[in-house]
Amino acid sequence: MSPRPGRTEERIAVASMALLVAITLLNVVTRYLTGGSYAWTEEISVFLMVVMALAGASAVAGRDSHIRIEFFTRRRLADGTYQQRRGMMLFAALASSGVFMLLAALFARWVWDQYRFNETSMGLGVPLWWYGLALPLLCLAISARAFSAFLRIRRGQPPVKEELPL
Repeated sequence: MSPRPGRTEERIAVASMALLVAITLLNVVTRYLTGGSYAWTEEISVFLMVVMALAGASAVAGRDSHIRIEFFTRRRLADGTYQQRRGMMLFAALASSGVFMLLAALFARWVWDQYRFNETSMGLGVPLWWYGLALPLLCLAISARAFSAFLRIRRGQPPVKEELPL
């Protein structure tokens, strides 16, 4: 059996969540004991939340497990044929791939502007493109996973729906 799509992205999301918990706990304890907090924790926390969300989205895109609007498939196509439902699934996967490809291009342009204009972060003073570099890469990963789901649906293969171990 082939490995489940999105394993790497799952690990990135879990690592982001673990770091986010540790940083937030550190900030809470520091604030309780000293009355002040670390300014950089909010900056890192926002970055980790974005990475966690995009990595998680990439992991589920390959398994076709995204939350989706079921209005059309349940109401309009409830009596529809398999071909109609398959057509909607193909459209959704291809549209997702295209949207995240566009987002990757826009984020890449944004990162380039941050690099070109030497923008730095407020909390740590590091170049902002260090944070932004992950965004186009993760959007490309989501696009690739969604396109692989499109190809699987097109070939008539069922989506990879493996239960996660507890």
